[in-house]
Amino acid sequence: MTSDRSLLVTGGAAGIGAEIARLAGAAGYRVGVLDTDGTGARRVAGEIDGATALAASVSEEDEIEAALDSFGTPDVLVNNAGIVRFGPLLEHSAADFRAVVAVNLVGTFLCGRAAARRMAAAGGGRIVNMASMNGTVPGPNAGAYASTKAGIIMLTQQMALEWSRLGIRVNCVAPGLIDGGMSAPINADPVLRAERELAVPAGRLGSTSDIARAVLWLASPDADYVCGQTLLVDGGITMSILSQLPRPASVDGVVDAARTPGRSAAS
Repeated sequence: MTSDRSLLVTGGAAGIGAEIARLAGAAGYRVGVLDTDGTGARRVAGEIDGATALAASVSEEDEIEAALDSFGTPDVLVNNAGIVRFGPLLEHSAADFRAVVAVNLVGTFLCGRAAARRMAAAGGGRIVNMASMNGTVPGPNAGAYASTKAGIIMLTQQMALEWSRLGIRVNCVAPGLIDGGMSAPINADPVLRAERELAVPAGRLGSTSDIARAVLWLASPDADYVCGQTLLVDGGITMSILSQLPRPASVDGVVDAARTPGRSAAS
């Protein structure tokens, strides 16, 4: 049974967005599933009691407004829609770069602004933006994507600064290596998958539900005093970058000693 609380997720037709929609529905939210893929949005919405499918592009203001007119003012907006175009910056076309910026960064701004105007009039709301570990560290051939995700992290802080006194709490989730969504084709290769799992301190790839649960926590009353923050949900991989570097055996010896029970690194 749905409650009187509502959640609208963009990019909800597949991957992380679809899982956010499903878990929100299970938690009792009235769910809106927005995507340019109307068929996919309807498929996901059909799995959720009382959910609404909305076909719209997050980079088109009139389509966003029409979707909000149809769904109503959400209590929670999840800005999840995103695309990626891989390529070295020296060879990246301006068209591809602009396309990524238009969806990832401008789309987050347009949807956030449109929802915030309505939320402010309604007394408040919650916005959760979707960044990436690539918003905190660069990655090979991911210049456009990483730049937009870094922008989303700062945009989250700016939104929080300007809108908190309107009763709108804004935060961000930054996924790491996730088994699903955009990374599904990469993880389908068993060799690459094993190497990626080995690189994560937690010993596994993240799941779409790992991210969805983090989003719903930030949207919940339990996180009422969390404002303008970016939550890395990455199994520890971002903090382990330096440990991937080649190092002398003497350093490994210190590390091994530190890990030996009852023995200090200095002993």
